[in-house]
Amino acid sequence: QVLLVESGGGLVQAGDSLRLSCAASGLPFSLYNMGWFRRAPGKEREFVARINWSGINTDYADFVKGRFTISRDNAKNTVYLQMNSLKPEDTAIYYCAAAQSWSEISGAYHSWGQGTQVTVSS
Repeated sequence: QVLLVESGGGLVQAGDSLRLSCAASGLPFSLYNMGWFRRAPGKEREFVARINWSGINTDYADFVKGRFTISRDNAKNTVYLQMNSLKPEDTAIYYCAAAQSWSEISGAYHSWGQGTQVTVSS
């Protein structure tokens, strides 16, 4: 059974930083591409960032470029999302997901975590 568990969310002020973690089990983690998505209140889930199986290739949504960094530690079966210069509009539930394909489309990801809440106050 694949299990993805996010952690690291919380309530912060605008301009602060947070690092999200996603611990994976039940899958050959080092063979999977990983992504971070988010769902803000009243909005659809959207792509945030992705990283390929080796960690060499990354990709970001335009609204987080230069502020967020995705990384992974295959020895720890964990993917991270470092979020700097947070804005109130970053408030959302953040989800990690696993995919065999290289995509920013949520439908390409077959396994999802339960999400972690990030709230940014102004």
